[in-house]
Amino acid sequence: MYDELKRVARARLRREGPGHVLQTTGLVHETYLKLAELDRISVVSRAHFLALSARLMRQILIDHARSKNSDKRGGGVSIVGLNGVAAKAASDGVDVLAIDEALTRLAAVDPQQAQVVELRFFAGMTTDETAEALGISVSTVHRDWAMAKAWLHSQLSA
Repeated sequence: MYDELKRVARARLRREGPGHVLQTTGLVHETYLKLAELDRISVVSRAHFLALSARLMRQILIDHARSKNSDKRGGGVSIVGLNGVAAKAASDGVDVLAIDEALTRLAAVDPQQAQVVELRFFAGMTTDETAEALGISVSTVHRDWAMAKAWLHSQLSA
């Protein structure tokens, strides 16, 4: 699973932009430490483990961004919408905190759509992997992904 975790971490860090302090191995190790702190986790499949790891990686990166922004008091941070998510995220620096806040609001409205975004955007999972991790059909993943992108785009554009 170490190679899989490194793949997920690499995909996530590509979206962070240049000059990020954490590197792939460091993010994987931080994730492992967070996993080790969890008392009672019941992992039912490989996909479930990757989903859990992706969520922890997201939290680590959000904590890092909050720490960095508290030092800068928000200087130079730009908000980027999720229209063309992968392409925009790779080319521009995405404001992880703005996306996290919008994703938290989406989770209150539709938790499954928020999970789809988390796995597709933050973990870099395919639609098939996302469907397996969530125990839903591939067509439901496509539908939730499209709806969530539109909702998040409207939230981040406002």
